[in-house]
Amino acid sequence: MSNSSWANEGYLVASEIDLDDEFKTELKRLSTSFGIGIIKLDIDDPDSSEILFPAKEREVIDIETVNRLAEINPNFKDFLKRIKSDLNSREIRKEKYDFVLDLEKLTNKKGL
Repeated sequence: MSNSSWANEGYLVASEIDLDDEFKTELKRLSTSFGIGIIKLDIDDPDSSEILFPAKEREVIDIETVNRLAEINPNFKDFLKRIKSDLNSREIRKEKYDFVLDLEKLTNKKGL
C-alpha cells in the first residue's frame, strides 16, 4: 500500500479473498484509511471481476514523493518522461506503454 500516499488512486487486486465478516470489516477499514481500493479478480472471466471497495481518488498527488521515486527508479523516471511528452504533443504513443490483453489472450496462455 506504499503508493497510497502519492498515487492518484490505487487498487489491491487478488483472486482469492477471505470474506468472513471480521476480515471483511478489517479490509474495509484499511481500504478507507489508506484510500486503496480492493478488487476481487475472477481469473476465469476477468470481465466479471468485482470492486469490493472503491479507491479514493486524490485531487493532489505528493510531488515530492513522485520526484524521489523518479530519482531512485530509472524505469519510473522514463515513464514520467513519456507521459510528459505525450501530454505536450497531445498524442499518445501506445507502443511506449504496456499493452492490454483482450480476454481471449488472457485465458489462452499460448497467446502470451
